[in-house]
Amino acid sequence: MIPWILAVLALFVLQTLLPSIARGASKQPEQLAYLRSNRDEEPPHTVMSARMAHALRNMFEALPVFLPLALLAEMKGIESGWALTGAMVFFFARLVYVPAYGSGIALLRSATWAVSFAGLVMMVVGLLQG
Repeated sequence: MIPWILAVLALFVLQTLLPSIARGASKQPEQLAYLRSNRDEEPPHTVMSARMAHALRNMFEALPVFLPLALLAEMKGIESGWALTGAMVFFFARLVYVPAYGSGIALLRSATWAVSFAGLVMMVVGLLQG
């Protein structure tokens, strides 16, 4: 389970950078000036940086659910079954969720979110079985 915990945490770290990366990629002077400033006053987000910020906020909501489940599975010594599969499903769905959110295709974003939620449910089932 530890590799999946580390993978999800690495994805979280990447997601914390994406709103700023999207601002920098916009090449708009006010966005670039904001990135170089003390960030006292935030200009309006670009479309992409706003989407990446929303995806990050969603990860802030999902991570406190995933981590305890994964740590419980690790403490119980669960090395296979529903809990491990659920962690894998959660990671890969969250990996797809970020570009899905960025693309602006609402149904794709919702579908990948639902798959990641299903991964969490699988982890709960695995914990209850183990």
